[in-house]
Amino acid sequence: AQSGTDFEVRQPQGRVSVTVGQNLTLTCTVSGLLPLGPVRWLKGSGSDSQTVYDQRNPSPRVLRVVNESNMDFTILITDIDLEDAGTYYCVKFQKSEFGDKVFRRGGGTMVSVHETSPFPSVGVAAAVLCFVLVVLILAFCLYRRKQRAEGQSQRVAGVTTGSCWPFPVPWCAGSPRTSSEVQDAETAKLPHQPSSEVDRDIHYADLQPLPMARSPGRSPGAELTEYASIRGAAK
Repeated sequence: AQSGTDFEVRQPQGRVSVTVGQNLTLTCTVSGLLPLGPVRWLKGSGSDSQTVYDQRNPSPRVLRVVNESNMDFTILITDIDLEDAGTYYCVKFQKSEFGDKVFRRGGGTMVSVHETSPFPSVGVAAAVLCFVLVVLILAFCLYRRKQRAEGQSQRVAGVTTGSCWPFPVPWCAGSPRTSSEVQDAETAKLPHQPSSEVDRDIHYADLQPLPMARSPGRSPGAELTEYASIRGAAK
């Protein structure tokens, strides 16, 4: 019952990335004290494994984080080098008459070592962010300028194709007219006149109807003419 059938070696770190020259912390805790036997850290598995930490023969580069604990075997490896890359196992050994044998081992922590940090520094990240913001602002300004230019060209094209300006223009209902076109349009509004050779030398002017006013001598209900014309000799 004391052999520890429910004994666990907890090694929560699956992967760890570290830069050359930095320190590396590897976490390991055990669930109990039994069975009797040491806890060691090994690099690799099988016959090729190397002992990284052994309480009886500690290394100057590998330190226990909590020296007095019998259940926390977290270690700190200082001055990491490229050769330190590999998979590390926290292993519980059990004493026997034939020496220590493996009782439980953790899931392993894969350590990758880089010569430089794989992540940009804060200064570099800020510079990249500022550059991206400047590019976005310039792109937005160019887009807005293009939209305004297209809007102006559409308004100019609208004047030549029949669109109206926002302010009143005498011939706003259609395309721009020449003075002769305007004169012809005004002439078309005049009442029909008998055609003769004399009409070529006569100018017509359209007079707007006068407001209704009581005129002496006019019977009630008399209709007013809508148009009046003036004849004059052409110069």
